[in-house]
Amino acid sequence: MDADMQDSPDEIPQLRKMVIEDDFDLVSGWKKKRYDNTFTKNIPSKLFNAAARSMSGIKLHDFNCGLKAYKKKVVKSIEVYGEMHRYVPVLSKWAGLRNIGEKIVEHRARKYGVTKFGWSRFINGFLDLMTIFFMGKFGKRPMHFFGLWGSIFFFLGFVTFAYLTVSKFVFDNSGLTQRPLFFFALTIMIIGTQLFLAGFIGELISRNSADRNRLFS
Repeated sequence: MDADMQDSPDEIPQLRKMVIEDDFDLVSGWKKKRYDNTFTKNIPSKLFNAAARSMSGIKLHDFNCGLKAYKKKVVKSIEVYGEMHRYVPVLSKWAGLRNIGEKIVEHRARKYGVTKFGWSRFINGFLDLMTIFFMGKFGKRPMHFFGLWGSIFFFLGFVTFAYLTVSKFVFDNSGLTQRPLFFFALTIMIIGTQLFLAGFIGELISRNSADRNRLFS
């Protein structure tokens, strides 16, 4: 719960009931009626939640709501650091705990403190979302991302280099290193090789990690 008294403790029994009796792994609050500045917080929050729903596939209206209830296995299965607390539903889904519910909760006017929300936090939230999305989709199979793009880059560079080689003997006798396209081909081949090696190293790290057998989608 937030410490500024905007969350109501009266919601706790119903949240607990939904976890215990309705067997939800996680129940997230939804502050449907808010008492915040519409322009500086409500509109950015709506944009953020729309992006989070689209990328995660979780149909929650308010990922930012701090009022949530969890089963013990959710807490034991995820790792939260920095500002990742807003992505607990996403982390729960990636951990295989997909029974996620939502409850409309009361939102009160602020009594204490000042809001910590700002554009920097808004931007950091999207960056964190990209991190969560990448780790959830490719965290256990990094070669599927780095290897794919590495192969594409290397192939494009190789084709370009082959074209330059053929054109040198067929169309003109100018040196390869005198053409800017040669350096472009060489650069993307190097980038492709580095990406492929990054994926290979990522696979080695992933296969030797202690939580390799945890359930992820």
